[in-house]
Amino acid sequence: MTFRKYLVLVGVTIFAAAGDSLLSRGMKEVGNVSLSHLSDVILAILNPWVAAGIVLLLGFFAAYMTALSWADLTYVLPATSLGYVLLALAARFLLHEHVSPTRWLGIVLISSGVGFVAGGPPRTHVTPHTDAQNSARNALVIKSRNS
Repeated sequence: MTFRKYLVLVGVTIFAAAGDSLLSRGMKEVGNVSLSHLSDVILAILNPWVAAGIVLLLGFFAAYMTALSWADLTYVLPATSLGYVLLALAARFLLHEHVSPTRWLGIVLISSGVGFVAGGPPRTHVTPHTDAQNSARNALVIKSRNS
């Protein structure tokens, strides 16, 4: 795997943890929001913490899509599990939330299990087809049906 691909996985992990943390902080400031009151949702989105969280989560989705373009979901998702640890640390030290020992143990167990899963290859051997190859294949299928 190249340095760029590792960088994408790090981006997925950091953008997700930071985006969720900022979104949480902003929503604590905003308070309860009801989907039946659209104005509440719009005001929540205008909160700077919520807006920053949304931007970071958009970065997460962009990096996630990039990672999924070259690796299987069963590799990408486990490889980004460090986000659970980062999220718990951010919740504890930046948001001053209580993270119980049971939750820490759960995070350790999840991360350990994911370490086993992520040890596999980053991509199954699938040959990507170009548009020209797909067009030629489709033409052959149509021709064989008409014969």
